[in-house]
Amino acid sequence: MAAATAGLPELVGGERNWDYRFTWVRDGSFSVHALLGLGFTEEAEAFGRWLSDRAEEQAGQAEGSGPLKIMYRVDGSSDLEEESLDHWEGYAGSKPVRIGNGAADQLQLDIYGELLDSVWLADRHGIRVGHSGWIKLAQLTDWLCQHWDQPDEGVWETRGGRQNFTYGRLMCWVALDRMVRLAREHGRPADLGRWVGERDRIYAQIMERGWNPRRGAFTQHDKTQVLDASLLMMPLVGFVVPTDPMWLQTLEAMDDELVSDSLVYRYDPAASPDGLRGHEGTFSICTFWYVDALARSGRLEQARLAFEKMFTYANHLGLYAEEIGQTGEQLGNFPQAFTHLSLINAAITLNHQLDHGPGGMTWNS
Repeated sequence: MAAATAGLPELVGGERNWDYRFTWVRDGSFSVHALLGLGFTEEAEAFGRWLSDRAEEQAGQAEGSGPLKIMYRVDGSSDLEEESLDHWEGYAGSKPVRIGNGAADQLQLDIYGELLDSVWLADRHGIRVGHSGWIKLAQLTDWLCQHWDQPDEGVWETRGGRQNFTYGRLMCWVALDRMVRLAREHGRPADLGRWVGERDRIYAQIMERGWNPRRGAFTQHDKTQVLDASLLMMPLVGFVVPTDPMWLQTLEAMDDELVSDSLVYRYDPAASPDGLRGHEGTFSICTFWYVDALARSGRLEQARLAFEKMFTYANHLGLYAEEIGQTGEQLGNFPQAFTHLSLINAAITLNHQLDHGPGGMTWNS
């Protein structure tokens, strides 16, 4: 599950209160990365089978959210209808208290990249996809070839309308790139000409529309100059070289606008309305992505300082919620799986870079 709780607010007294007691495809895919990075191959394989079952069901296609739902109950069912419990006061008066999650029916194109990246990484560790599984994954890939170039709700599940989010495009590129690699390496049936062509179209579009020359950085989507911390994933997935001037300019822009004393905001809601009132704290997953990106870009001492400083915000058990407030308090549902998965992956990257020096770790290590 994304967390064991529901209704714990991202802003005390505000309306950013969600039910996180479900399994997101995105979180699950990052779980596979973390498990494999720590050597828990059997656990990663077991959870990979759970994800594969969801892919084989093709549950959401008829409802417009794509072949996959973005989240499921732990038993694999997808009935997550959202309702507000108006008779509940909520934590510290934070209303409404929501049960279920309406984001389940959103279109979030990035999930296909996260899923297929975890399949590709599992393959690197000897966990192979069988014939029936490959056919389903190929069908997902064919669907993505046809549907990637459209607005979606994005990784942050905004309720302010669909946009051509750069992160969604980035992860669609990842999905096609990983499937091309798997097909070539194992000689699996694939429409390689189409997959390669669409992958390269996505790359070109990100470089043309995702890059904002006036801002001097990659931005949240093609109609804004707003930065988005999800793009810290660009070097992590191998889309850009960590020392590319375009990436370094983006990282510096994030330093100036999204980073506060090494803690990272995901974006500025005032500049990029997300359909909800109020502000929020820094997003801890983004802080750990920041550590990872800094380490890969050669800023090792800064990465280490940011990483160790984050330890001071954990509770007495070393656990984190989703966000950190302005006075250092934990905000949002708890404990947040996303946060701890990014902590593990950042630790692995930083440890490797400190041992071998900048450039010692490739994007697919």
